[in-house]
Amino acid sequence: MLFILLIYVNFVIHHIFYMELRQLKYFVKIAELLNFSDASKALFVTQSTLSQQIKQLEQELGTQLFQRSSHRVGLTEAGSELLPLARATLHEASLCVEKISDLNSLLAGTLNIGVTYSFSPILTETLVTFMKTYPKVKLNILYKPMEELIDLLRRREIDFVLAFKPSLSDQEIESHILFQNSLCAVVGESHPLATFDRISLDMLQSYDLALPAKGLQARNAFDLVVSPTQYKFNVRIELNEVNILLKLIRLNSFVTVLAEATIHNETGVKAIPIDIPKNEMSGCIHTLKDTYRKRSMQEFLKMLSQSMAVRERQNAWI
Repeated sequence: MLFILLIYVNFVIHHIFYMELRQLKYFVKIAELLNFSDASKALFVTQSTLSQQIKQLEQELGTQLFQRSSHRVGLTEAGSELLPLARATLHEASLCVEKISDLNSLLAGTLNIGVTYSFSPILTETLVTFMKTYPKVKLNILYKPMEELIDLLRRREIDFVLAFKPSLSDQEIESHILFQNSLCAVVGESHPLATFDRISLDMLQSYDLALPAKGLQARNAFDLVVSPTQYKFNVRIELNEVNILLKLIRLNSFVTVLAEATIHNETGVKAIPIDIPKNEMSGCIHTLKDTYRKRSMQEFLKMLSQSMAVRERQNAWI
C-alpha cells in the first residue's frame, strides 16, 4: 500500500509540473488495447513516437508502466494504479475545455450584481431579457446600501454595482454614467402636491415626511442639499425598505424624497422634481479599475443600456 501511495503522490506532483495530457492520452490508449501497433494506428501517430512518449512518461514518474515482451504488453502494478487517475485527469481536462467554451459563448457561468434599492426598478426589464437569452448563466443579485456594495466590489465578491453616483469619488472605482436623473418629491396621486410640476423645499416644510433611512443614496443626496439651509422638516418615519415606503405614500398623506427612477413602473404615485440647484443624480455602472470584465457582464450591461427604462431617461436629458 505504501508503494501505491508513493506512486499516487509521485503522479500528482509530476503531472502538475511536467506531464503532458498527450502522454496520458497515449498511455490510456495503450492500456486499453495492450498493443503498441494498434494504439499508434488509433492515435494516428508513428509507433516510434508512441514508444518515445511512454518512455518519457515512465522516466518522469520514476517507474515502469508496461511489461513488454515480444508477444504481449501488460500493465505493471504502477500502470494499473495510474490508469484510473489518467482517465479522470483526461476527463477533467475535457470538461474544462467545454466549460471555457461555454463561458466564451455565454452558455454558462455566474454573474454577481450589486444593486442599490433606488436603482432596482430600472433593472427588472433587463433581468427578464437576459435570463431568457442566456438561461444557463446564473445571476446573483444583491440589494444593499451603496457603501456595503462598494466594499463587496473591492473584495471582488461582486462583478459590478448599479447605483447612482456618490458625492465623493473613489480612486479604486470607475463610474460610467448610464443616464441622468433628478431628486423628486414622491406623493400619492390624490395628494395636494400631485397637481404641481415642480415644488420647492419651502413647500415640503408644510407636510409630514417619510424618508429613506440615512445611508441610502436618495437620503444622502437630500441631506447634502438641505444641510446648509435653515429649513426644518417634519420627518415622521425613516425606512430602509423602498417598497414599504411607497406603500405608505399610497395609503397616507406622507411625502417622500427619492430619485425619479425609483418609481419606474410604479402605479398610484407621482414624482415631482424638487426645485433645487444642480438637481441631478447620475445612474451609473461602478466597476473596479483595471479588472477583467466577464463577457456575461458586458452583454448584461449592453442590454441594460438598451432597455426602455434607461433609454427613456437618456432621451429626457437630450
